[in-house]
Amino acid sequence: MLKQKELMHLTNIKLFIFGFLTLGEMLMDYELKKEGRYEYIEEGEGPVIVFLHGLFGELSNFKEVLPHFVDKYTVVLPLLPIYTLPIISANVKYLAKFLHEFLDYKKYDQVTLMGNSLGGHTALVYTAKHLDRVHSMVLTGSSGLYENSFGGGFVKRGNYDVIKQKVEATFYDPAIATKELVDQCYEVVNDKGHALRMIGIAKSAIRHNMSNELANLDLPTCLIWGKQDIITPPEVAEEFHEKLPDSELHWIDKCGHAAMMEQPEEFNRILSIWLDKVHNR
Repeated sequence: MLKQKELMHLTNIKLFIFGFLTLGEMLMDYELKKEGRYEYIEEGEGPVIVFLHGLFGELSNFKEVLPHFVDKYTVVLPLLPIYTLPIISANVKYLAKFLHEFLDYKKYDQVTLMGNSLGGHTALVYTAKHLDRVHSMVLTGSSGLYENSFGGGFVKRGNYDVIKQKVEATFYDPAIATKELVDQCYEVVNDKGHALRMIGIAKSAIRHNMSNELANLDLPTCLIWGKQDIITPPEVAEEFHEKLPDSELHWIDKCGHAAMMEQPEEFNRILSIWLDKVHNR
């Protein structure tokens, strides 16, 4: 089992908890390609959009998004190696490096990167280093500036009720946090290898603040934010909007940290209009 200090850090740090569902349940209509160390879904034709999940995320976080865009775009969902990367490399920079190597492997260029939570942070770190390779960005509930801690005291051995409360707090509507979703999050938290990797990544995300780099990211950026996001609250979106040179900020009401899961129709509507606009410039 994890040491008390490790469990306390894992349960009290914000940890971007959202949407941990299995691929098979939600994306069974799409082929999961496995090529070397890469696992990904690739569907559609047209300009490439790469969707990046977060720390507790899975490809199924985008189950309502993928079908909406495959008629006009090549939609790519890579599985980030959060649970398999070397523990010593458990940080946001490694994930950005992995993304770079994946895009090179696929020979993608001028992509749109869309990231939720830690996925947004990964997109930001990658873009700061490879601005010439990115056409545009979409951030929703992204880390990189500030993430709210859930607080609370020590939770012995990953207390189930506390995990349940934290998963529910991810959404405006706590009913979205089904028992199955909570069970899967609880299982991950109590796997020592997974937990140590997530702790390392979460700590690195706090250290790697992007505030001073945002002014250099002069590319079209769409911010889609839940008005009731308590993990990356509205002031985070407003600061991104203020510091990114070419950004639009769109709010979704009655929505928490994972807009593409909680309000997929409105999320898709906003994103469709924005993508059409930036690709027709």
